[in-house]
Parts: sequence; C-alpha cells; structure tokens
Amino acid sequence: MIKVTLKDGKIMEFESGVKVAEVAASISPALAKKALGAVVDGKKAELMTVLDKDCSLEIVTFDDDQGKWILRHTASHILAQAMKRLYPNVKLAIGPAIDTGFYYDFDADFAFTPEMLDKVEKEMNKIIKENLKLERFELPRKEAIAFMEEKGENYKVELIKDLPEDEIISFYKQGDFTDLCAGPHVPSTGKVKAVKLLSIAGAYWRGNEKNKMLQRIYGTAFVKKSDLDDYLKMLEEAKKRDHRKIGKELDLFSIHEEGPGFPFFHPKGMIIRNLLENYWREVHTKAGYDEIKTPIILNEELWHQSGHWDHYKENMYFTKIDDNDYAIKPMNCPGAILVYKNTKHSYRELPIRLAELGLVHRHEKSGALHGLMRVRCFTQDDAHIFMTKDQITGEILNVIKLIDSFYKVFGFEYYVELSTRPENSMGSDEDWEAATNGLREALKEAGLKYKVNEGDGAFYGPKIDFHLKDCIGRTWQCGTIQLDFQMPERFDLSYIGADGEKHRPVMVHRVVFGSIERFIGILIEQYAGAFPVWLAPVQAKIMNITGNQSEYVESVANKLKDAGIRVETDLRNEKIGYKIREAQLQKIPYMIVLGDKEMSEGNIAIRSRKGGDLGAMAIDDFIVKIKAEVDNKINGLE
Repeated sequence: MIKVTLKDGKIMEFESGVKVAEVAASISPALAKKALGAVVDGKKAELMTVLDKDCSLEIVTFDDDQGKWILRHTASHILAQAMKRLYPNVKLAIGPAIDTGFYYDFDADFAFTPEMLDKVEKEMNKIIKENLKLERFELPRKEAIAFMEEKGENYKVELIKDLPEDEIISFYKQGDFTDLCAGPHVPSTGKVKAVKLLSIAGAYWRGNEKNKMLQRIYGTAFVKKSDLDDYLKMLEEAKKRDHRKIGKELDLFSIHEEGPGFPFFHPKGMIIRNLLENYWREVHTKAGYDEIKTPIILNEELWHQSGHWDHYKENMYFTKIDDNDYAIKPMNCPGAILVYKNTKHSYRELPIRLAELGLVHRHEKSGALHGLMRVRCFTQDDAHIFMTKDQITGEILNVIKLIDSFYKVFGFEYYVELSTRPENSMGSDEDWEAATNGLREALKEAGLKYKVNEGDGAFYGPKIDFHLKDCIGRTWQCGTIQLDFQMPERFDLSYIGADGEKHRPVMVHRVVFGSIERFIGILIEQYAGAFPVWLAPVQAKIMNITGNQSEYVESVANKLKDAGIRVETDLRNEKIGYKIREAQLQKIPYMIVLGDKEMSEGNIAIRSRKGGDLGAMAIDDFIVKIKAEVDNKINGLE
C-alpha cells in the first residue's frame, strides 16, 4: 500500500500502481469529470500517471493554473497535428503553453495568412471531435534521433541532441501524429472543448537573432465555449483600450525610431506622471521614508560586487569613462547601499527607509518592446529598507499595508504570489530559508491568501509579488517586496548594536508602481483614457455658444486656474454640439458650456463626461465640487 497526501492534508491509502485518474474518482466523481491533470510531489503530471510510492497529490482542473497549462499544452499539439494534416511539408519547432494560451513555431516555405488560420482551426476542431487518445512512449537517444530524422523533423533532432545524455526522451502519439514532448497532457483531444487561433508572428528559432526566422501561430483554449467567448470579448475590449492607441489620441506619449524602447512623454503625459510622483512622495513621506537620488552610471566593479554582473549582464548597457569600464544601472539597489554605507549607523536608527524614483536601463530585444509596457528605460519607484532581523515581519507588514492602500486609490484588486529560490541564485540555504519564512510569516499576519511561485525569486532573495487585476479582468505584475540577506553581506554593511558590536542588517527591496511608465500604460487601459478628475491632464473644458461669450469664457477660465483647476478653452467658431463631442473624445471629465443666459446670471452650465447634463451651477460651487473629487482621489471608473 502507498500513502497519498492530498492538498487539504488528508492521507489516503491505495495499492501501488494506482493511476491519478483512479484517485480522483475515489475522491469525487464530479472532480474526476473536471480533472485535467495533477501535481505530484510538486511536479505537473497526467491523469494517466501511475503512483507507485508515497507522495503528495493535487488534482488540478481548469480553475487551476496547472490545469490550464496542461490543457493548453495539449491544444498546441492539436495545432501541430492540424498543420501536418493540411501542410505535410511544414517543419515543427516548439509549441508550449503560455499564460494566456499556447503557440507553435513552424518552418514553412510559404507565408501564413489569417485565411489559413481559419482552415487550420477547422481541422483542429475535427481532431478534437475525434477524441484521440494521447499515448506517451520513450525511446533511447539514438533511436529517438533516427525516429525524428526519418520524419524529416530537423528542429526536433537538434532539440534531442542538446538534451543531457541521461535524459529520458519521450514522445506523445495522438492518432496519426507523434511529437517530441516531455508532457504532461490531458488524456484525449476531446478534453479541449473550445479552441481559437488568434494571430501570426515571426520568431527566431530558439530566440536567437542569428537563427532562421520561423512563423509562430498563437491560440488559446478553454473547457467551455462560453469561457472562450468571454475571453474573446475581453480581447476586443482590450484592443479599444490599447494604451498605444489612446496615448496617441490623447497626445500623452510617443516612441520614435530614433529611440526604440525609449518613451517620450508629452506635456499632458507629464501632468499624469508628475501627479503620480507627487502622490508617491506624499505617501512615502507619511510612511517614514527619506528620498534619495543616485547616479545612473557607476563603475563596473560595483556590479561585480552586487552580483548583477554574473546574473544580469546580458540585460545591461556599458560605457567607458577615462579608459575605465562603467555600467548604466539596471537596478537602483547598489546606489542605495552606497548611501547607507556612507555613514555609520546605530541600532537606534533602524529601520532606515531610503526611497528613490530612479531611472534604470535594461536591454530588451526589439521584438519584446511594447509601448510603455516593455521599454528599455524606465523609472522604478524603489525603496530599500535596512533593518534588524527582529524588525523583518513588522516592516514587511508596513509595506503590504502601504501597497494595499495605494492600489485601492486606483480601483485595482490584486492577488499575491510568494516567489521562492531560483536555480541561478546566490547565498546559503540557511539564509534563503530564513528569508522565505520571514515573508511567509508577514503574509500570514497580514491575512493575505497567496500562491507559491516556485523558483521565481530574485537571484539574491525570495519575494512577494502583487498582481493587479484591471476592470476587464487582465492581471499585471507591479508591486514587489524582496527580502535580501545577500547584498548586506557582499557589501559588508553593518550597524552598531546595543552590545556595542557590529551586526549585519537585513535589506528589503520594494516597489509599488514597479515602473512608472508601465503603470501609466496600465492606467490608460484601466480607465480607457477617461482618467479620474485628480489625474486628468485637462479637468474641464470651457466653450462658448457664440462669439458674444468670449470674454466671459476667459474670465471663468482664469478663476478656475487661480483655484488650481486644469482647464482649456474652446472659442472656435463651431457648433456647440461639435465642441462637446470633441471634448468627450478627449475624455475630459467636465465640459462648461457658456451662453448668454449663463453670462447674464454669472454662473456656468456643466456637462459631465459620465453623467451628461448637470445643469447650471455657481462657479464657486463647481470649484468646491471638483476640489472634493481631487482631494478624495475618487477613482472614477466608468
């Protein structure tokens, strides 16, 4: 008999050789019906997997990330099978599942077209209806190479040759199609109920620009057609909210050929940026942070000492000054460390909280660049907290509370992940365990539910990541809290303890915006350009009905400007309906319409972007109204 420990801690006993699917059925027939795969001892597995020793087991469905991955991984094989049925001479490269679906890369001597995708999708649906069983088999290395050579799949041959000598080489067969794959998969193609091919893109083989350009087909898959329909509606809504499109329409920012990945902020975009930075400063001052500014270029030796050279140099830019090697900073932490180290510190001073709006540069491949979301230079709202070990939980709790209050202002919900030690890391097992436990304890005290993201920590420490959920259901990773025992050791940081001896501080790295540029891009899409009053570059537009009111328009504008309200005037000789429509397209929160009646009575007629005609109002009353919205930072989601 073997003991199987379920996710809830319950232990069940089975005969050795039981299949995961049989365990699922013994737990619940409903679970067995929904099950797509499993996680056995922390690793993704199939329902067909045989259990022959004591283990931990989690049955996963489409509600779980692992379940989505397993289903969509199978969908990528269905795509490859459909392509080979329709276009036998196409060569197969790789086809993984990704967060939102799957893709497969192909080598073909013809260009893929949207019309072709429709044809391939129909063939995929045929394969799904055939409900083909997925069967795993393994071959010795030499036979595996010969098997793929016989099929003419040179990319698969290359992949096999690059595998370690002792690697088990597995394949999956579904009907007339076989692919090199480690798995896992759902039991049959019929489990993939709803599939959609979305787009075509170019992709270099193995991501190397020196290799051949392949053609990539992106798709997604669900277990219910209704869920697929909802997802496609979300994609349509996302297109309307694309921050690149809205940013151009509202004249907020631009990116030029002269600086790919280096955004230019226009006057209206700078208003938003400055308002966000001012709010950030206000919050951090109240929370006991001191702001610093560190240089963007520092000598290369510093980056060796910090560990960035060994773990991050491919993403860095370099230069020479006076024949010495320097690097443009990709992160702010070494600068903050030098500020801390510049002065001797006592335990009475700790925690020391140093905050910086620091410009960093990171090399991103041109194909990865995407508006403000993926750039080559951005401003990180970093803070570095230096503390004693017994202050860890309290400080992390303070950061969690600060981040929570910050995101609520913008109407964001969020979920939390705890990311653990990656393979490419530095430091001892003891330090990593202490750091990870410190973060767990803080999350527990904060009462936050969280997912564990194994192996996704920073190279110097584990982290808590905050994933924002926007108003159409997409998620964005922004805030992070990283606990670090390594940097203080590498830089020999110290403080004088109560015993008069030197002690090593612990360091926390944390951001709230993450990247101000990216956060602005997210906000543009969150609000679809209709910013709340406190963030709107133009809060009110004043327009006349006829030329008679021109002077009154200017006097009202001056009074509002004196009260600190951002206004524009529209005195063009155009119909008032046209002016109102233009102001609405510019997403301006309030439109003030002035005619002879308003001028004679000394008041203003207000139209709201959201509520339409609000009627007449005294100027002073409008100032009170708009200032209340600004002071309360009403998020204004519409």
